[in-house]
Amino acid sequence: MPPSGYSSHDLNADNNTLRSTTDLSELSEHSNTVTGASQIASHIVSSSQTSSLESPMPSSASSDRAVSPATASTPASVLGKVYLVGSGPGDPGLMTLKGKTLLECADVVVYDALVSPPILDMINPHAEKINVGKRRGRHSLVQEDTTRLLIRKAQTHAIVVRLKGGDPFVFGRGGEEMEDLVVAGVSVEVIPGITSGIAAPAYAGIPLTHRKHASSVTFVTGHESAGKYRPEVDWEAIARSSETIVVYMGVHNLPHITECLTQAGLAPTTPIALVRWGTRPDQQELIGTLETIVQQVENAEFSAPAIAIVGSVVSLHDTLSACRPAIFDWRN
Repeated sequence: MPPSGYSSHDLNADNNTLRSTTDLSELSEHSNTVTGASQIASHIVSSSQTSSLESPMPSSASSDRAVSPATASTPASVLGKVYLVGSGPGDPGLMTLKGKTLLECADVVVYDALVSPPILDMINPHAEKINVGKRRGRHSLVQEDTTRLLIRKAQTHAIVVRLKGGDPFVFGRGGEEMEDLVVAGVSVEVIPGITSGIAAPAYAGIPLTHRKHASSVTFVTGHESAGKYRPEVDWEAIARSSETIVVYMGVHNLPHITECLTQAGLAPTTPIALVRWGTRPDQQELIGTLETIVQQVENAEFSAPAIAIVGSVVSLHDTLSACRPAIFDWRN
Protein backbone atom coordinates (compact mmCIF):
# COMPACT_ATOMS: atom_id res chain seq x y z
CA MET A 1 0.00 0.00 0.00
CA PRO A 2 1.27 3.51 -0.71
CA PRO A 3 1.99 5.89 2.15
CA SER A 4 -1.00 7.66 3.66
CA GLY A 5 -2.08 10.63 1.56
CA TYR A 6 -0.71 9.28 -1.72
CA SER A 7 -2.49 7.39 -4.48
CA SER A 8 -1.35 3.99 -5.74
CA HIS A 9 0.37 5.44 -8.82
CA ASP A 10 2.87 7.39 -6.71
CA LEU A 11 5.37 4.67 -5.87
CA ASN A 12 6.37 1.45 -7.62
CA ALA A 13 6.99 -0.83 -4.64
CA ASP A 14 8.66 -3.54 -6.73
CA ASN A 15 11.80 -1.58 -7.56
CA ASN A 16 11.40 1.54 -5.41
CA THR A 17 11.63 3.79 -8.48
CA LEU A 18 9.24 6.49 -9.61
CA ARG A 19 7.08 6.32 -12.67
CA SER A 20 4.77 8.63 -14.60
CA THR A 21 1.02 7.98 -14.69
CA THR A 22 0.69 8.93 -18.35
CA ASP A 23 0.49 6.40 -21.19
CA LEU A 24 2.42 8.23 -23.92
CA SER A 25 0.57 6.49 -26.74
CA GLU A 26 -2.71 7.76 -25.31
CA LEU A 27 -1.24 11.26 -25.03
CA SER A 28 -0.26 11.19 -28.70
CA GLU A 29 -3.70 9.94 -29.72
CA HIS A 30 -5.89 12.21 -27.63
CA SER A 31 -3.84 15.37 -27.08
CA ASN A 32 -5.01 18.53 -28.83
CA THR A 33 -1.41 19.64 -29.25
CA VAL A 34 0.42 19.53 -32.57
CA THR A 35 2.14 16.40 -33.86
CA GLY A 36 5.18 15.73 -31.72
CA ALA A 37 3.50 15.98 -28.32
CA SER A 38 4.30 12.35 -27.55
CA GLN A 39 7.99 12.93 -28.31
CA ILE A 40 8.01 15.92 -25.96
CA ALA A 41 6.24 13.91 -23.28
CA SER A 42 8.68 11.03 -23.74
CA HIS A 43 11.60 13.43 -23.30
CA ILE A 44 10.00 14.92 -20.18
CA VAL A 45 9.41 11.54 -18.55
CA SER A 46 12.89 10.33 -19.51
CA SER A 47 14.42 13.52 -18.11
CA SER A 48 12.49 13.15 -14.86
CA GLN A 49 13.55 9.53 -14.43
CA THR A 50 17.17 10.44 -15.12
CA SER A 51 16.99 13.26 -12.62
CA SER A 52 15.76 10.82 -9.98
CA LEU A 53 19.14 9.09 -10.22
CA GLU A 54 21.17 12.27 -10.42
CA SER A 55 19.55 14.82 -8.11
CA PRO A 56 21.57 18.05 -8.12
CA MET A 57 23.62 18.88 -5.08
CA PRO A 58 24.04 22.48 -3.97
CA SER A 59 27.06 24.24 -5.42
CA SER A 60 29.71 25.64 -3.12
CA ALA A 61 28.24 29.09 -3.74
CA SER A 62 24.77 27.87 -2.83
CA SER A 63 26.02 26.08 0.25
CA ASP A 64 27.21 29.39 1.68
CA ARG A 65 23.64 30.73 1.46
CA ALA A 66 21.63 30.67 4.66
CA VAL A 67 19.37 27.63 4.52
CA SER A 68 15.71 28.56 4.94
CA PRO A 69 13.37 26.70 7.28
CA ALA A 70 11.75 25.23 4.17
CA THR A 71 14.91 23.32 3.26
CA ALA A 72 16.72 22.83 6.55
CA SER A 73 15.37 19.35 7.33
CA THR A 74 15.18 17.93 3.80
CA PRO A 75 16.20 14.25 3.46
CA ALA A 76 19.08 13.56 1.08
CA SER A 77 17.06 11.12 -1.11
CA VAL A 78 15.00 13.45 -3.33
CA LEU A 79 14.04 11.50 -6.44
CA GLY A 80 11.51 13.37 -8.58
CA LYS A 81 11.76 16.56 -10.60
CA VAL A 82 9.93 19.85 -10.14
CA TYR A 83 8.96 21.93 -13.17
CA LEU A 84 8.20 25.62 -12.63
CA VAL A 85 5.69 26.20 -15.43
CA GLY A 86 4.35 29.57 -16.51
CA SER A 87 0.68 29.32 -17.50
CA GLY A 88 0.56 32.73 -19.16
CA PRO A 89 -2.01 35.45 -18.42
CA GLY A 90 -5.17 33.36 -18.78
CA ASP A 91 -6.06 32.80 -22.44
CA PRO A 92 -5.50 29.03 -22.88
CA GLY A 93 -4.30 29.67 -26.43
CA LEU A 94 -1.24 31.40 -25.00
CA MET A 95 -0.14 28.35 -22.97
CA THR A 96 3.11 26.94 -24.34
CA LEU A 97 3.19 23.49 -25.96
CA LYS A 98 5.81 22.29 -23.50
CA GLY A 99 3.83 23.56 -20.53
CA LYS A 100 0.63 21.90 -21.76
CA THR A 101 2.41 18.61 -22.33
CA LEU A 102 3.86 18.71 -18.83
CA LEU A 103 0.39 19.20 -17.36
CA GLU A 104 -0.78 16.14 -19.28
CA CYS A 105 2.13 14.09 -17.86
CA ALA A 106 2.12 15.43 -14.31
CA ASP A 107 1.72 13.33 -11.18
CA VAL A 108 1.18 16.40 -8.97
CA VAL A 109 0.28 19.98 -9.92
CA VAL A 110 0.70 22.74 -7.33
CA TYR A 111 -1.02 25.81 -8.74
CA ASP A 112 -1.64 29.49 -7.98
CA ALA A 113 -4.89 31.46 -7.78
CA LEU A 114 -4.41 33.30 -11.07
CA VAL A 115 -4.25 30.18 -13.24
CA SER A 116 -7.37 30.18 -15.42
CA PRO A 117 -9.91 27.31 -15.38
CA PRO A 118 -9.31 26.14 -18.98
CA ILE A 119 -5.61 25.71 -18.22
CA LEU A 120 -6.44 23.73 -15.09
CA ASP A 121 -8.58 21.54 -17.35
CA MET A 122 -5.39 20.54 -19.22
CA ILE A 123 -4.07 18.72 -16.14
CA ASN A 124 -3.79 14.93 -16.22
CA PRO A 125 -7.08 13.75 -14.65
CA HIS A 126 -5.16 11.25 -12.50
CA ALA A 127 -2.84 13.91 -11.07
CA GLU A 128 -3.10 15.29 -7.57
CA LYS A 129 -4.06 18.99 -7.74
CA ILE A 130 -3.15 21.33 -4.90
CA ASN A 131 -4.26 24.98 -4.75
CA VAL A 132 -1.71 27.21 -3.01
CA GLY A 133 -3.23 30.37 -4.43
CA LYS A 134 -1.82 33.74 -3.43
CA ARG A 135 -3.87 36.92 -3.67
CA ARG A 136 -3.36 40.11 -1.71
CA GLY A 137 -4.46 39.40 1.87
CA ARG A 138 -5.60 35.84 1.04
CA HIS A 139 -2.85 33.19 1.01
CA SER A 140 -3.75 29.50 0.97
CA LEU A 141 -0.18 28.64 2.01
CA VAL A 142 2.74 30.82 3.03
CA GLN A 143 5.75 30.67 0.71
CA GLU A 144 7.86 28.49 3.03
CA ASP A 145 5.05 25.94 3.28
CA THR A 146 4.73 25.85 -0.51
CA THR A 147 8.43 25.08 -0.86
CA ARG A 148 8.22 22.33 1.76
CA LEU A 149 5.26 20.87 -0.13
CA LEU A 150 7.20 20.79 -3.42
CA ILE A 151 10.14 19.06 -1.73
CA ARG A 152 7.86 16.49 -0.10
CA LYS A 153 6.05 15.70 -3.34
CA ALA A 154 9.35 15.35 -5.22
CA GLN A 155 10.30 12.57 -2.80
CA THR A 156 7.44 10.35 -3.97
CA HIS A 157 6.49 11.55 -7.48
CA ALA A 158 8.35 11.61 -10.78
CA ILE A 159 6.83 14.77 -12.28
CA VAL A 160 5.80 17.63 -10.02
CA VAL A 161 4.52 20.78 -11.75
CA ARG A 162 4.55 24.11 -9.95
CA LEU A 163 2.03 26.00 -12.09
CA LYS A 164 2.21 29.79 -11.92
CA GLY A 165 0.31 32.58 -13.61
CA GLY A 166 2.27 34.52 -16.23
CA ASP A 167 5.99 33.74 -16.20
CA PRO A 168 7.65 32.18 -13.13
CA PHE A 169 10.64 34.51 -13.31
CA VAL A 170 8.74 37.80 -13.75
CA PHE A 171 7.42 38.84 -10.32
CA GLY A 172 6.36 35.24 -9.77
CA ARG A 173 8.82 34.22 -7.03
CA GLY A 174 10.05 31.47 -9.31
CA GLY A 175 13.67 32.41 -8.70
CA GLU A 176 13.26 32.11 -4.93
CA GLU A 177 11.47 28.75 -5.22
CA MET A 178 14.07 27.38 -7.63
CA GLU A 179 16.91 28.52 -5.34
CA ASP A 180 15.39 26.75 -2.34
CA LEU A 181 14.78 23.58 -4.35
CA VAL A 182 18.39 23.53 -5.60
CA VAL A 183 19.68 24.02 -2.05
CA ALA A 184 17.47 21.08 -0.99
CA GLY A 185 18.96 18.88 -3.72
CA VAL A 186 15.79 18.75 -5.84
CA SER A 187 16.11 18.58 -9.62
CA VAL A 188 14.21 21.56 -11.07
CA GLU A 189 13.56 23.19 -14.45
CA VAL A 190 11.74 26.35 -15.49
CA ILE A 191 9.28 26.48 -18.40
CA PRO A 192 8.72 30.16 -19.30
CA GLY A 193 5.25 31.58 -19.87
CA ILE A 194 3.93 34.73 -21.49
CA THR A 195 3.90 37.42 -18.83
CA SER A 196 0.81 39.56 -18.34
CA GLY A 197 2.91 42.71 -18.66
CA ILE A 198 3.29 41.94 -22.36
CA ALA A 199 0.04 40.13 -23.13
CA ALA A 200 -2.46 42.41 -21.35
CA PRO A 201 -1.33 45.59 -23.17
CA ALA A 202 -1.37 43.71 -26.49
CA TYR A 203 -4.95 42.53 -25.89
CA ALA A 204 -5.87 46.16 -25.12
CA GLY A 205 -4.33 47.49 -28.33
CA ILE A 206 -1.35 49.11 -26.60
CA PRO A 207 2.13 48.40 -28.04
CA LEU A 208 4.83 48.81 -25.41
CA THR A 209 7.33 50.17 -27.93
CA HIS A 210 6.73 52.25 -31.05
CA ARG A 211 9.21 54.23 -33.12
CA LYS A 212 7.16 57.41 -32.72
CA HIS A 213 6.50 56.97 -29.02
CA ALA A 214 8.86 54.74 -27.07
CA SER A 215 12.16 52.94 -27.57
CA SER A 216 12.45 51.75 -23.96
CA VAL A 217 10.21 49.93 -21.51
CA THR A 218 10.56 49.14 -17.80
CA PHE A 219 8.73 46.41 -15.90
CA VAL A 220 8.31 47.15 -12.20
CA THR A 221 6.29 45.82 -9.28
CA GLY A 222 3.89 48.11 -7.49
CA HIS A 223 3.64 45.80 -4.51
CA GLU A 224 6.99 45.26 -2.79
CA SER A 225 7.65 42.61 -0.17
CA ALA A 226 8.89 43.40 3.31
CA GLY A 227 12.60 42.91 3.93
CA LYS A 228 13.65 43.06 0.27
CA TYR A 229 17.13 44.02 -0.84
CA ARG A 230 16.17 47.69 -1.25
CA PRO A 231 13.47 49.55 0.67
CA GLU A 232 11.49 50.86 -2.30
CA VAL A 233 11.31 51.30 -6.06
CA ASP A 234 13.23 54.31 -7.34
CA TRP A 235 10.32 55.85 -9.24
CA GLU A 236 12.31 58.99 -10.01
CA ALA A 237 14.99 56.99 -11.82
CA ILE A 238 12.35 55.02 -13.71
CA ALA A 239 10.48 58.17 -14.76
CA ARG A 240 13.70 59.70 -16.10
CA SER A 241 14.99 56.64 -17.95
CA SER A 242 11.99 54.85 -19.46
CA GLU A 243 9.42 55.97 -22.03
CA THR A 244 6.96 53.17 -21.22
CA ILE A 245 6.44 51.92 -17.67
CA VAL A 246 4.58 48.66 -16.98
CA VAL A 247 3.51 48.23 -13.37
CA TYR A 248 2.51 44.85 -11.95
CA MET A 249 0.27 44.64 -8.87
CA GLY A 250 -0.02 48.41 -8.68
CA VAL A 251 -3.73 49.08 -8.16
CA HIS A 252 -3.58 49.11 -4.37
CA ASN A 253 -0.66 51.56 -4.33
CA LEU A 254 -1.79 53.58 -7.35
CA PRO A 255 -2.13 56.92 -5.49
CA HIS A 256 1.46 56.61 -4.24
CA ILE A 257 2.79 55.52 -7.64
CA THR A 258 1.13 58.32 -9.62
CA GLU A 259 2.29 60.90 -7.08
CA CYS A 260 5.88 59.63 -7.25
CA LEU A 261 5.89 59.69 -11.05
CA THR A 262 4.57 63.25 -11.27
CA GLN A 263 7.01 64.41 -8.59
CA ALA A 264 9.77 62.80 -10.64
CA GLY A 265 8.90 64.99 -13.62
CA LEU A 266 6.23 63.19 -15.65
CA ALA A 267 3.46 65.51 -16.75
CA PRO A 268 0.13 65.07 -14.93
CA THR A 269 -1.42 64.59 -18.38
CA THR A 270 0.75 61.55 -19.13
CA PRO A 271 -1.56 58.77 -20.37
CA ILE A 272 -2.05 55.68 -18.22
CA ALA A 273 -4.06 52.51 -18.86
CA LEU A 274 -5.17 49.84 -16.43
CA VAL A 275 -5.97 46.39 -17.84
CA ARG A 276 -7.75 43.99 -15.49
CA TRP A 277 -7.88 40.25 -16.16
CA GLY A 278 -5.93 40.76 -19.40
CA THR A 279 -6.53 38.19 -22.19
CA ARG A 280 -9.54 36.73 -20.37
CA PRO A 281 -13.20 37.04 -21.39
CA ASP A 282 -13.85 39.46 -18.52
CA GLN A 283 -10.97 41.78 -19.46
CA GLN A 284 -11.59 45.39 -18.44
CA GLU A 285 -9.74 48.56 -19.40
CA LEU A 286 -9.57 51.98 -17.82
CA ILE A 287 -7.83 54.81 -19.69
CA GLY A 288 -6.88 58.09 -18.06
CA THR A 289 -3.94 60.28 -17.07
CA LEU A 290 -1.71 60.39 -14.03
CA GLU A 291 -3.84 63.16 -12.54
CA THR A 292 -7.24 61.52 -13.19
CA ILE A 293 -6.74 57.76 -12.90
CA VAL A 294 -7.03 57.44 -9.11
CA GLN A 295 -10.45 59.08 -9.10
CA GLN A 296 -11.48 56.99 -12.12
CA VAL A 297 -10.53 53.80 -10.27
CA GLU A 298 -12.64 54.85 -7.31
CA ASN A 299 -15.61 55.83 -9.48
CA ALA A 300 -15.51 52.59 -11.47
CA GLU A 301 -14.76 50.43 -8.42
CA PHE A 302 -11.90 49.05 -10.46
CA SER A 303 -9.89 46.42 -8.57
CA ALA A 304 -6.93 44.09 -8.87
CA PRO A 305 -5.53 42.10 -10.54
CA ALA A 306 -4.50 44.60 -13.17
CA ILE A 307 -1.51 45.78 -15.16
CA ALA A 308 -0.80 49.52 -15.45
CA ILE A 309 0.84 50.98 -18.56
CA VAL A 310 2.22 54.52 -18.36
CA GLY A 311 3.43 56.50 -21.37
CA SER A 312 2.42 57.99 -24.69
CA VAL A 313 1.94 54.53 -26.24
CA VAL A 314 -1.36 54.42 -24.33
CA SER A 315 -2.70 57.03 -26.75
CA LEU A 316 -2.62 54.37 -29.48
CA HIS A 317 -5.35 52.43 -27.69
CA ASP A 318 -8.17 54.29 -29.48
CA THR A 319 -6.74 53.39 -32.89
CA LEU A 320 -5.45 49.87 -32.27
CA SER A 321 -7.92 48.38 -29.82
CA ALA A 322 -10.22 47.36 -32.66
CA CYS A 323 -7.42 45.11 -33.93
CA ARG A 324 -6.89 43.29 -30.64
CA PRO A 325 -6.76 39.48 -30.61
CA ALA A 326 -10.06 37.66 -30.30
CA ILE A 327 -10.62 36.49 -26.72
CA PHE A 328 -11.85 32.95 -26.25
CA ASP A 329 -14.83 33.00 -23.88
CA TRP A 330 -14.41 29.80 -21.90
CA ARG A 331 -17.17 30.74 -19.45
CA ASN A 332 -19.92 29.46 -21.80
